[in-house]
Amino acid sequence: MSKTFKRKSACYFTAIMLVFIFATLTHAEVKQAPNIVFLFADDLGYADVGCYGHPYAKTPFIDLLAKEGTRFTQFYVTGVTCNPSRTGAMTGIFPARFPKYPADFGFSGRTTITELLKAQGYKTGHFGKWHMGPEDSNGTYGIDTIKTIGKSQDSSKGRDDELYSAAIKFIKENKAGPFYVNIWGHSTHFPVNTPQSLVNKFKSVQLDRNDFSPTIQQKFDESFAINKNLDESMQQYLGDVYQIDLNVGRILKTLDDLGLKENTIVVFSSDHGPAPVKLGSQGIREYSKNMLGYAGEFRGGKHSQLEGGIRVPFIIRWPGHVKAGRVDSENVCSFIDWLPTLSAIAGVKQLPNRLDGEDISTAWFGEQRQRQQALYWKTSSTRSAPAIRVGDWKMHLPRKNRGSIELYDVVKDPGESNNLAMEYPEVVALLRKQLRVWDSELPTEYAKKK
Repeated sequence: MSKTFKRKSACYFTAIMLVFIFATLTHAEVKQAPNIVFLFADDLGYADVGCYGHPYAKTPFIDLLAKEGTRFTQFYVTGVTCNPSRTGAMTGIFPARFPKYPADFGFSGRTTITELLKAQGYKTGHFGKWHMGPEDSNGTYGIDTIKTIGKSQDSSKGRDDELYSAAIKFIKENKAGPFYVNIWGHSTHFPVNTPQSLVNKFKSVQLDRNDFSPTIQQKFDESFAINKNLDESMQQYLGDVYQIDLNVGRILKTLDDLGLKENTIVVFSSDHGPAPVKLGSQGIREYSKNMLGYAGEFRGGKHSQLEGGIRVPFIIRWPGHVKAGRVDSENVCSFIDWLPTLSAIAGVKQLPNRLDGEDISTAWFGEQRQRQQALYWKTSSTRSAPAIRVGDWKMHLPRKNRGSIELYDVVKDPGESNNLAMEYPEVVALLRKQLRVWDSELPTEYAKKK
């Protein structure tokens, strides 16, 4: 055998081995479980950030997240207030199914996404707002580190500064991964009293009502009745949103500095629509001129099952997997899908029985998919009125059957302004039957702490 042949053979063998090793490494990198960072704002409206259409907001880091990932325009939460929204995301179960109100009693033994990921080898953390039951010690729901941090002591940096700092510390300590972390802030929940240093960023803002849709005009009237200076009220609110954005920027920088960007799923969203100016609590009415959260073209807000109460911003970034700069206006998705979707991505083999959500990972990866299961909303009260979305249709039943059924094509009429119930009786009949079947599965009474 000639030396030339031996040399060529050796080179060929080496090249083949390098290709094999490279392919193996690449395969390992693709198969490596991703880190997951879940950024949840409180009471933030659908259109409160720049990339969702606010005319004055400064949210460069959230907008950057959308530029580097995908922004969804038909994404829903599972409840109209804080706990039901969190319940659906954590368990994949519609909150109305729980006979004991989870805010008071916890999830009644239901398996959570954090327990599933913990079993897959994830380090799990939770920082900020809790509102998921009476127990919040380390280990609850399979969460290794829990810090239910309230408003920051150093108010000059905004109220969420400390909880984001604690989350950053957790990320650094668990950079070897994989890790899952809830970073659930308090802004823009009532009351909005923003540090002057943040308000000053918007001192040039002069509110022009024509820059906003008709859906917020009543809120402007109510705020004006409390304080004639609407500019000041808007500046306060914008400053609170801005501090959310600054904290999102801190998280993105941390991931960059640690070299974790490529294998980390980052999601930014809100727990439901914006709070009203008039806030009711146990028969007491409070008023805050600064509650100027914006749901864009949608009617309603917090406490409402109209689109403004349940449709939220949802941005996801995962380089190489989720398409950059994409806007998904077709897929109908919900946080009820959070558990099954992340489970599929993380390789969880055994899911809890009878989940209400479905795996929508293909939608996250850019495909158009047909939703298999309807979306439902109902508060934890036997007397409350349910709502359903199937395809383009959304239907609201009246409370105790008093009043009229409302049917909307929320693709053509996202503001729910044209009730089509009389024009499409066959659709009403079909959805009412489906809704009543679902409603019949719910508890006949609910327990809440007094």
